[in-house]
Amino acid sequence: MAVTVNGRGLLAAVLAFGLWGVLPIYWKHLEGMSPVSIVAQRTIWTCLVVWPLLLWRGRGFVFDKGIIGWHMVSGLLIGGNWVLYVWATLNDRMLEGALGYYINPFFNMLFGALWFGEKQNRLQLVAILTAFGGVLLQMPGVGHFPWVGLTLGITFSMYAVVKKQAKLGALEGLTVESSLLVPLALGWLIWQSGSFSEAFGGSVSNGLLLAGTGVATATPLLLFAFASQRIRLGTLGMLQFIGPTLQFFIGWRMYGEPMTSLRLMSFGLIWLAIGLYAADGILRRRNERNVGLADGAGGG
Repeated sequence: MAVTVNGRGLLAAVLAFGLWGVLPIYWKHLEGMSPVSIVAQRTIWTCLVVWPLLLWRGRGFVFDKGIIGWHMVSGLLIGGNWVLYVWATLNDRMLEGALGYYINPFFNMLFGALWFGEKQNRLQLVAILTAFGGVLLQMPGVGHFPWVGLTLGITFSMYAVVKKQAKLGALEGLTVESSLLVPLALGWLIWQSGSFSEAFGGSVSNGLLLAGTGVATATPLLLFAFASQRIRLGTLGMLQFIGPTLQFFIGWRMYGEPMTSLRLMSFGLIWLAIGLYAADGILRRRNERNVGLADGAGGG
């Protein structure tokens, strides 16, 4: 059955992408820690959030080699993506982080063609080429190869590729991924801090701030899972640009990251690619609606 737009699903999607967009402000409050330590905290506290939710909803799963293998790979991919994203945030490279999540849908289309034989129409190909033109313009715009944005975009798309092979739902998958990474995260924190109490903040206020990383991670992911079941994927695809747009303006206006004319032109090309991507979605939905009407009229 086709998924249609409804109010609760739309609200959940807007909240999910909005939260992802403003999370850099939260990570900035943890800038005394290393990115790896922040992600280790994020992993442990996320695990502590999702397990009670899983039990409360009465869900379960059987661990087998296939589940463990795919989710270990997906966990390492998303963990690496998180480390780089937090590092970019703490090192005043939020605009490069925004670039990565802007171009992520175009990598999704590219990888869909490479691994799953998904066909791209002419307008989609133009959108992909326009987006990568924007990426190339980043080099003179920022004075170096935009490895942060490209790595974020590629690792998040590879995460999506691996998740297509895994059979668990969003909550179950996140539970398995975080559980598999907890021993690594806990070992890292204790090794870095020297003691269990220091590993978790050393004080009540710091401990609460670190505990909040679990809520900050799980909440948008669960909102996203709720939305994806209730609204069209095309609508979801367009709403995902809320996140990097908020991140873009937070980095530029709130934290004063440099915005050169070439860099603005680069983002302009990427926004044009997003416009082409949106136009393609609108045209495809219109064609599907027309085909449906024609079939209905013919079947009468």
